[in-house]
Amino acid sequence: MAIPALDHTTTRYSLAHAYWMARAAGLAALAPAALEAQAHAWGFGEVRHFESAHRMPFPIEDTQAYVMASDRMIVAGFRGTEVLKIYDWLTDVTTPPVPGPANKGFVHYGFHQALQSVYPRIRDTVQELRTNGQSVWFTGHSLGGALAMLAGTRWYLEEPRLLPAGVYTFGQPRTCERLLAGVHNKAFTDRCYRFVNNNDIVPHLPPEPAYTHVDALRYFDADGTLHPGMPLKARLLDRAKGVRAEFLAPETDAVKDHHLRNYLAAFEKNLAASG
Repeated sequence: MAIPALDHTTTRYSLAHAYWMARAAGLAALAPAALEAQAHAWGFGEVRHFESAHRMPFPIEDTQAYVMASDRMIVAGFRGTEVLKIYDWLTDVTTPPVPGPANKGFVHYGFHQALQSVYPRIRDTVQELRTNGQSVWFTGHSLGGALAMLAGTRWYLEEPRLLPAGVYTFGQPRTCERLLAGVHNKAFTDRCYRFVNNNDIVPHLPPEPAYTHVDALRYFDADGTLHPGMPLKARLLDRAKGVRAEFLAPETDAVKDHHLRNYLAAFEKNLAASG
């Protein structure tokens, strides 16, 4: 099956749209010229990119994000990072949480700081470019997934209090505690999709119970088949299967499964099967 083209008119979930949001998450890692060229090729006439002005006070060099707009759709994407660059501070239980958007619950300090360094400019840019009532989407992989989820939540809870058409995250870490997660889940029913690839280690960080996940889980099993959620016992058995399959691999299964290219390969496999 040929992968369908990106549909700028869509307003709801589909496997094909989730695939394109994963590809859009990957654009955030490109240099500005390459990002703009790819966005234009996808039909987005306006592209703006953003970078934090100062280095973050934790082991992330900077935050990078972009906004691209067509006459029907606006996408804000956030750059991810390598597992080894975020593992230490995601497992540091001494990092205090800070109040979440509109003082609803709490979020991880690192995610709050990283988003704050670019969010006001992203918000203002989306408002500027949204001249035709376009749908608004947030997407990100890894750290970028946490920032996309928080940006969508801020967009809804703070001015101008608009509900995005969708938030799509891939390999997102736990980002907030239960109160904010509950507020998010109520507002973003059928709008937020959190994809996890088998043994990807990052969605298991930071540790519970201080932090938790938002809904709704979409899980790629060890064979790459996508499931709309999976019971804990079945997921544990499937994770063990993935570890056995990659036991002699040069890179651990937990790290390999985090790479965005492996998420994209799983999407392509499922799209081919659906055809």
